[in-house]
Order: sequence, then structure tokens, then C-alpha cells
Amino acid sequence: MVGSSAFASLFGRSPFKPLQEHMRIARKCAGQVTKLFEALCDGNDEKVEAIKERIFELESEADAIKNQMRAHLPKSLFMPVDRRDLLEILDLQDDIADTAQDIAGLLVERKMEVGEGMRKPLLIMVRRCVDACDHAAQIIERLDELVETGFRGLESESVIEMVEQLNKIESDTDEMGLDLVRSLFAHEDDMKPVSVVFWYRLIIMIGDLADYAEKVGNRLRLLLAR
Repeated sequence: MVGSSAFASLFGRSPFKPLQEHMRIARKCAGQVTKLFEALCDGNDEKVEAIKERIFELESEADAIKNQMRAHLPKSLFMPVDRRDLLEILDLQDDIADTAQDIAGLLVERKMEVGEGMRKPLLIMVRRCVDACDHAAQIIERLDELVETGFRGLESESVIEMVEQLNKIESDTDEMGLDLVRSLFAHEDDMKPVSVVFWYRLIIMIGDLADYAEKVGNRLRLLLAR
């Protein structure tokens, strides 16, 4: 967990540093989701539980930075970015960590079985959604360069291209999610009705990881358009 002195050190360098650090942890949360579903597909309940605990630890770290940033971010910044814009991006990043935690909690609270036909498309979708989170994190890491160039010029154009690529990744996850839902419904007669409901909910939550990642990128693109 990040203490106040550690946060002060981060914030002392730049108001973007804690935002970047928060996104790194949110990215780690998302990354653990891949391992979570791999363990689930392998039928390794102990590993699922251990990964769930790790996600909860990371989410707690993200919350600590979020709360410190909300409490200590100056009401006015002598930069081309409004305080409210930073906090909106922070909230979207936090949604990534929260969603990873929700997925982990659900998988542990209710034992989920992965049908043979679902394993491959499920893991492909999960990995692509995590790709979106990784890409959003790379965009946030470019904030320092954007500040140096006044949020204009070639650096701005490069980041916009990265956001467009992120949008394409998120579109991929939408298609994968639809295919997975179709597969789920195609085999629903072989499953308990409540299992179908929970799997549908999980597929939506996995897709939410990519949705929130895309929103992080799009929010930053709005800043560049001003």
C-alpha cells in the first residue's frame, strides 16, 4: 500500500506520476485475470484462490493511490490539464482494477466450470481484453512527453494513433464477446440455467475491462482535441 510519504514523493515530481502509478497497478490487476482464467480452465482451484487474493491486494493498492490523489491534488494546476480531467481518467483506471476484483470474487464465490468448447475462445477473449488494458497503460505512460510538448505536435499525433489502435482492440473484444455468448447459448441445454446466467455475466465483465481501457484512451484524446 502506498503511504502518504510515498505519495508525496510521487506527487512532488509531477501530478501525473501518481496517475501513472495507479494505472500500472490497474494494469497488473487486469494481467492477473489472464492467469485467473488459465487456472480455472486447468481446474486448479487453489491457484484460482491465490490469484484472487493477489488481485484483491493490488486493487487495495490502487485504491490507496486513488484516495491520496483525490485528497491532495491541487484545485488548480499550472498545466494544460484541468483537475477534473485527471480525476475522470483516474476513475476510469480504477474501474479496470475494480472489474478485475469483481471477476476474481465471482469466480471464487461460485465454482464455475468451463465447457470444452468455451475454453479456447474464452482465453483468447480474456487475453485480448488485457491487451486493451496494456495499451491504455502505454498511453498513460506518454503523459510526461505530452506535457513537455504542450499536448501538441508529433507527440500528440502519436498518442492519437495509439488511441485509435486501442479502439480497434476494443472492437475485437466486442466481436469475441458476441461469439462467446453465441457459443454459450448454443450449449445452454447442457448446462444448469443458473450457470448460463453467471457465465453471461462473466463474459460481460471481461469485456468491461476493454471498455474501460478504451474510455481511458478516449478521455485523453478529448484533452488533446482542446
